Amino acid sequence: MQGIINPNEQTVSNFNYNEIPKGTTKCFWLRLITDGFGNPISIPIMISRGIEDGPVLGLTAAIHGNELNGIPVIQRLFNEVDPKELKGTIIGIPVVNVPGFIRKKRRFNDGVDLNHIMPGKENGNISQIYAHRFIDKVISKVDFLIDLHTASSGRINSYYIRADMDQPSTRELALLQNADIIVHNPPSDGTLRGAADALGIPAITLEVGNPSIFQKKLIRSGLEGVHNALCHLQMIDDEIETNTKETAHCKKSYWIFTDKGGLLTVHVALLDRLKKGDKIATLRNIFGEEIKEYIAPENGIVIGKSISPVNQSGGRILHLGIE
Repeated sequence: MQGIINPNEQTVSNFNYNEIPKGTTKCFWLRLITDGFGNPISIPIMISRGIEDGPVLGLTAAIHGNELNGIPVIQRLFNEVDPKELKGTIIGIPVVNVPGFIRKKRRFNDGVDLNHIMPGKENGNISQIYAHRFIDKVISKVDFLIDLHTASSGRINSYYIRADMDQPSTRELALLQNADIIVHNPPSDGTLRGAADALGIPAITLEVGNPSIFQKKLIRSGLEGVHNALCHLQMIDDEIETNTKETAHCKKSYWIFTDKGGLLTVHVALLDRLKKGDKIATLRNIFGEEIKEYIAPENGIVIGKSISPVNQSGGRILHLGIE
């Protein structure tokens, strides 16, 4: 990496990116909370500060501890960007949910989904304090945010964006990602994207494939999208990679659920365009007898789907986008 400092030697309680020398990249650990022994639980921070002042772009990954594809997107970006040719600052947090990441689990160590409780509480419970300090110490310092996610366990995702397409700044960021699908989704309460929006920070959620693995093709796609954002914000002098594929624009999306338990087979593939009445899944009992057939309730495109056969009542079948 260009001018990088050994991350194993420095842990801080707060940081000011303006104190980092211009034209350098620095990695360090930022203390957020302490564990039951009083030892710090710290998150990794990567900062590349350009020679010239400019926007501050924040990149976050692994707010769910098993969502890994965003980590190498951030790592590779910092490996490629020369801070001496950068205008502005990039702040990367390759792992937001450190306790979940260590345990290879989606949720925080108190069983809470961090992306449902943002911006947390200063005097809240375990996960609320962690979330509050992360927003206060990190997110409040950025001008734009790209939050990198993947599907949950037992599911797979297309390469898609959630963004408020009615806001010009977030619309631009979304279109630059060259995604398969963009879902118009105003920020909802509790999400990191929503907490950023409440602070006046344009933010998008980028879904980069599947959990618990590295997917090279999708990582490259994520890196291309972030590169385009840097070009658009005039932080680097380079050309935007144009989209060579059709992007589906969805006005909304929702999950279709089972109403019975059994062994589920989903018959459709990611990005399939469905017609109302199309067969989408079959549910069988443990003896192999068909219990129920599920059909598409309306026309749409498959954003994500379940790949876990064992399915209780209320289990997810597929994520349907409505164009």
